[in-house]
Amino acid sequence: MMRGPQFSREMRRGEEPEVAALLQRAFDGQAEARLVDRLRRAGDIAGETVLPSGDGIVGYYAISKMRSPKHWFCLAPVAIDPDWQGQGHGRRMIGLLSEWARLSGCYVVVLGQPGFYQRAGFSLERAVRLGSPYLITNTLLAGPGTDVPERTLIYPKAFESH
Repeated sequence: MMRGPQFSREMRRGEEPEVAALLQRAFDGQAEARLVDRLRRAGDIAGETVLPSGDGIVGYYAISKMRSPKHWFCLAPVAIDPDWQGQGHGRRMIGLLSEWARLSGCYVVVLGQPGFYQRAGFSLERAVRLGSPYLITNTLLAGPGTDVPERTLIYPKAFESH
């Protein structure tokens, strides 16, 4: 029997400790798990998606509500278990999210490695006019249309102490 992940799905109540352990393995520390905990406690998380396998949870991402612009989201963190990296699982998960953003008419911003996120459907070019407290050269956008919005990004407060 081949070892492989199942379909990604919404995180279920009670899976928080397993997600925290995955984040610690993927990021070699507790910072991302603490960020997710702060986002949850503040009620800022709009959705959490996991990639389960027979081995447990091997992939995860959270989308949170931006303080501004209203009705925009930010993607962070994204994690794939180190033993499962390099097999395309993260790109497929994030590709589904970018397609959801396009079809639903929602904007999702991510700060990260441009090459990875561009292969998953995010655009570096569409984010060039965004004002951000973070590097705009590593900020990408997914969402409807082909516009290049000019907006100021205000992330959830949990990111300020990250």
